[in-house]
Amino acid sequence: MRLYMFKHLAGLVVVVLAMSFFVFCLQSILPADPARAVAGPTAPVATVEAVRERLGLDQPVIVQYGRFLLRLAKGDLGTSFRTRQPVTADIGKHLPATLELMSVAVFLGVVPAVALALLQASFPRPGLARVALIGLGSMPIFLTALLLVYLFWFKLAWLPGSGRLGLTDFSGPTGFNLLDGFLTGRPGVSVDAFAHILLPSIALALPIAVAIGRTMSSALHEVMQQAYIRTARGKGIGEARLVFAHGLRNAATAPLAMVGLQVRLLFGNLLIVERIFGWPGLGNYMVQSLASSDLPAVLGVSMVFGVLYIIVNIAVELCQSLADPRIDL
Repeated sequence: MRLYMFKHLAGLVVVVLAMSFFVFCLQSILPADPARAVAGPTAPVATVEAVRERLGLDQPVIVQYGRFLLRLAKGDLGTSFRTRQPVTADIGKHLPATLELMSVAVFLGVVPAVALALLQASFPRPGLARVALIGLGSMPIFLTALLLVYLFWFKLAWLPGSGRLGLTDFSGPTGFNLLDGFLTGRPGVSVDAFAHILLPSIALALPIAVAIGRTMSSALHEVMQQAYIRTARGKGIGEARLVFAHGLRNAATAPLAMVGLQVRLLFGNLLIVERIFGWPGLGNYMVQSLASSDLPAVLGVSMVFGVLYIIVNIAVELCQSLADPRIDL
């Protein structure tokens, strides 16, 4: 276990360094000018040059990168050009919203996927539900999000189409509104938070449900054809017990790997969905930072996503090891 953790900690360092290096390289070839973004579109050239010198943007990229690594070793991600706040403070402000949205999206993706696999195992042709889920999950993420907004917010007015909470004076202890409403004795806040999070989480969950559902259906079908399953069936064990007690665990390795893949792909979809729904998370923050050529903010969010990437990998491998003891960490 120690060697396993050391390997992943080393991988975390490599991922963070690689991401920061490539972002710095992109800065040197992109036409956007961070100094102009800070000084303003109408600032004179002399002011822009003074800002560039103050920020150290007039120095070679390798020098800027070295300075960034020195600050990073101290836990300093720099100051955002756009918000004029420390990037760590901005990330701390937006990270709970993103983690809450990701958690609900993964839950809403995994549960229907398992249900679909079990339904297909019991009824080989589940028909309409499977076709509808695959059709919805195969659409581009931006189109799914826009259709959800149009139908459930604009047309039917059933659910809010933007924002995270209808209340403006609420601040919970954890930053997770779904949980904070109950912790503070205000369940109405949790209900309101659930109404706001439902549409963006469904948009993110549909491709997850399709990918994991198809993988689990295939793995479960293969497991249920094994000799020990036929032997247990011949002994009179019920089909439901066979599926739940023997089938699901033995078929879990491939779906768990797909969960890890989908969660990693979720990072890219967050930028689109959070922007469409006005969700105040890291995805929306990064889109605004990219539009403003805010390199410190882009670097900070990229590294947070890199850390989450490694954490997801570790969690998936641990779950696979628990599901199948033959997998050695």
